[in-house]
Amino acid sequence: MNDTEPQTAGGKVLFHFAMSLDGFVAGPGHAMDWMTGTTRAGLQDEYIQTTGAVLGGRDGWDAMPDARPYGGAWKGPIFVLTHHPEDATPAADVTFLNCGPAEAVRIALKAAGGKNLEVLSPTIGRQLLDLGLIDEIDLHIMPVMLGQGIRLYDAPASEPINLHHIGQSDPATTINVRYRPTTTTKIPA
Repeated sequence: MNDTEPQTAGGKVLFHFAMSLDGFVAGPGHAMDWMTGTTRAGLQDEYIQTTGAVLGGRDGWDAMPDARPYGGAWKGPIFVLTHHPEDATPAADVTFLNCGPAEAVRIALKAAGGKNLEVLSPTIGRQLLDLGLIDEIDLHIMPVMLGQGIRLYDAPASEPINLHHIGQSDPATTINVRYRPTTTTKIPA
């Protein structure tokens, strides 16, 4: 079931993640093994074709140095925003930036060449939301609850950010998601 139109390459700034039902985009230590085998056919190729550059953070880079999006299938420039580029582990097509998030977006969008910039850092995504620089939040809710890890949006003292569901006749309508646990214990009668 496709619940949204396919992604297009329009020079957008995408806050893009697979996310557990309980709001985590990575497990403890940036673990990503929980998300294998659950996406719809063709989804990964859709993003490989529409992504021109990636903007990530230093914590994610240090946890998985030289990791490439989409299991290495995507090729293009990666920008890592850090306060200490001098001690970062270098890699091909990776540029370490020591600037503000708005400047990082400007640099990365230019490198994206008209395709989309994927923001693959919850911390940078939050900062860009605060600056009004996110064009779309693109989430793939996975049928799993992790209970711990790295949250998509963790800003306890912030004001709520209202969102509009793209492609819906009423963009403010609640989205209903229904799952059943795969392991249940039956209580004896």
